[in-house]
Amino acid sequence: MRRTFQPLSRCLLSLLLLSELCSGIKWLALSRTPASLPVNQTQHCKQLQGLVSSQVQLCRSNLELMHTIIQAAREVKKTCQKTFADMRWNCSSIENGPNYLPDLERGTRESAFVYALSAAAISHTIARACTSGDLRLCSCGPIPGDIPEPGYRWGGCADNLHYGLVMGSKFSDAPMKMKKSGSHANKLMHLHNSEVGRQALRDALEMKCKCHGVSGSCSIRTCWRGLQDLKDIAMDLKTKYLSATKVVHRPMGTRKQLVPKDIDIRPVRENELVYLQSSPDFCTKNEKLGSVGTQDRQCNKTSNGSDSCDLMCCGRGYNPYTEKLVERCHCKYHWCCYVTCKKCERTVERYVCK
Repeated sequence: MRRTFQPLSRCLLSLLLLSELCSGIKWLALSRTPASLPVNQTQHCKQLQGLVSSQVQLCRSNLELMHTIIQAAREVKKTCQKTFADMRWNCSSIENGPNYLPDLERGTRESAFVYALSAAAISHTIARACTSGDLRLCSCGPIPGDIPEPGYRWGGCADNLHYGLVMGSKFSDAPMKMKKSGSHANKLMHLHNSEVGRQALRDALEMKCKCHGVSGSCSIRTCWRGLQDLKDIAMDLKTKYLSATKVVHRPMGTRKQLVPKDIDIRPVRENELVYLQSSPDFCTKNEKLGSVGTQDRQCNKTSNGSDSCDLMCCGRGYNPYTEKLVERCHCKYHWCCYVTCKKCERTVERYVCK
């Protein structure tokens, strides 16, 4: 009995540890919440996918917020896949939540990006919901204390970034702050990358203005602090992803910290994404590494970038195919006031990786 028990117990232990590694982003499974689940009563919270106990508790005490958080999960999925549509790793594994593939379970640069985007997205969505009046718990952000330039005045409704950051971090960081949250190194990595995402959000707060004046003269501008769109923040995080720093978990003074693997002379910077495990090249399918491969992926024959057929197909070559597109054409404006168009058909050539 002892010989069979030990391997079994090690297997169960490894499975348990693996399941804990990415618990911080399991809440993204909320993107699949059906419209038939209204989430307007506390008992609904336990029916939501991917939540740890502390998030269920936050759900019960902030029911009104859950519709916004569900929307944030959908935004993460959509934005991640759009941001990486031109690369071998295209964020397709985010569809598998809450049972993620190893590309997000291990401490890779891909998981670093997803944690950062998730943290930014949840706070971004909450901040915008305050502005639009979708949440009764909050309202517009504060009016800046500094005096604007002549011809400008503060007004409008600013995005409530402060409230978004407070409530967003409470929810998204909750799994990493539990006692059983995987290895200490992974927890430090995920918390760091989440904060990088929130810092990118802070940096995305800009002055937006609306013109007033006779005949559009714009003699006075009413201005407020507004956030850039999430797609722009995602592109900033993608740049950080491409230059992410590999780190190791080692003693620094009285405790273990994350330090750059190849540059021991400096600490990790607050604005850089970090990762613990190197990623595969994502060229071929490898379930153990979380790679779905690039076979049958569409590529751009004329591009020199990451979406080129040479890079996307990893030198395997590509197959052409034709596709017929039906578009509106020869449109005419008629007084007053409608437009008529004809339908035109054209054939385009596309390419997919072998």
